[in-house]
Amino acid sequence: MKPQNYGNYVRLVPAFHFFLVPLGLITLTAAIVNLFILVRNVESLFASMIFVCLSIMMVMTMIFSRIFACKAQDRAIRAEENLRHFVLTGKLLDPGLTMNQIIALRFASDEEFLSLCEKAVNDRIPPDTIKRAIKKWKADHNRV
Repeated sequence: MKPQNYGNYVRLVPAFHFFLVPLGLITLTAAIVNLFILVRNVESLFASMIFVCLSIMMVMTMIFSRIFACKAQDRAIRAEENLRHFVLTGKLLDPGLTMNQIIALRFASDEEFLSLCEKAVNDRIPPDTIKRAIKKWKADHNRV
């Protein structure tokens, strides 16, 4: 794998991001358009309503499956970075760090990690600024 940095750390899964999500949104849109066409023509709406409900369920399932996977991974990242901080300092991470800051700090090398943690808490640095400040990037190729 090529080295990871700020410019290429975002992970896209083409089958999910460029096929499944657009297809789900297109299906939901088509279902709603079909419902309105049938309402205007005063036809039976039963099948169309089921189509809309199933489309909404499908889109919500895609959204929630992504959210749930990311939340579980965020908890694992927090535990990993807490352990890393404890190994380096003998103390847990500062509770003033936000989850998004901790997620950004996971990319920092051990040499930069402690100073960036302190700076993030004291100066309330946003996650994107933390990522941009990292000189020696620690890759994370497993992020969902």
